[in-house]
Amino acid sequence: MTKTMLPAGTFEGQTAIVTGGGSGIGFGIARELGLLGAAVVIAGRKAERLEQAVEALRAENIQAVAVPTDIRDPQQVDALVDRAIAVNGRLDVLVNAAAGNFIVDSEKLSVNGWNAVVNTVLNGTFYCTRAAGIKMIEHGRGGRILSIVASYAWTGGPRTVHSVAAKAGVVAMTRTLAVEWAHYQIRVNALCPGPTDTEGARPLWADPAEAERLKAKIPVGRFGTVEEMAQAASYLLSPYADFVNGEVFVIDGGEWLGKGLTS
Repeated sequence: MTKTMLPAGTFEGQTAIVTGGGSGIGFGIARELGLLGAAVVIAGRKAERLEQAVEALRAENIQAVAVPTDIRDPQQVDALVDRAIAVNGRLDVLVNAAAGNFIVDSEKLSVNGWNAVVNTVLNGTFYCTRAAGIKMIEHGRGGRILSIVASYAWTGGPRTVHSVAAKAGVVAMTRTLAVEWAHYQIRVNALCPGPTDTEGARPLWADPAEAERLKAKIPVGRFGTVEEMAQAASYLLSPYADFVNGEVFVIDGGEWLGKGLTS
């Protein structure tokens, strides 16, 4: 798919950091922003995956740079932000798409397991948001920050207590900073995708019967696409959403609304 939802050049001359940009929804958002004119800086822990992603982006004439980064390390995060600004002298957009999760009974969750997820999802998101926000404030041009969350941040999610708590923290942080930084012309929002057909998620529904069972829980009857998530993100980050601030934009086909209403 090569078409974009917004006009070409919407992000022309701007620089965007996308953590978790080497694959999945993060890559899709980086691609969408790049097709709309942004210079994109993608970050993640796996250098080889990042380089492959950059090659794919550049093949579509997108200005892209890979910066291997462990967002759990504030010093690496600061270096990432500095590198992004060096691309063309400014930072306009941050997308916090990096995440981590695994399924475990809560009573069996180790302290290390808890910390591994919370340090990435909550602490890492804060480190990136803080570092980017400081630069946006210093430069005086404002900016847009978008974090990827999940509906179990408010519905709860059995066997994912570590991720639930971390994502709920990101939602609270989003709403707090949206108010606190609005006078700097920095908008802070969150995107909440539902089940999305990504390379990483496909093994979860490789069995056709399981895929149908999961789709039956989604009122529109299908999984979302990466392109749909990326287009929603691009809207929230664009001038068309300049009056949208502190919101959690849910794009899940109505899945979370239907919880408890159907058998």
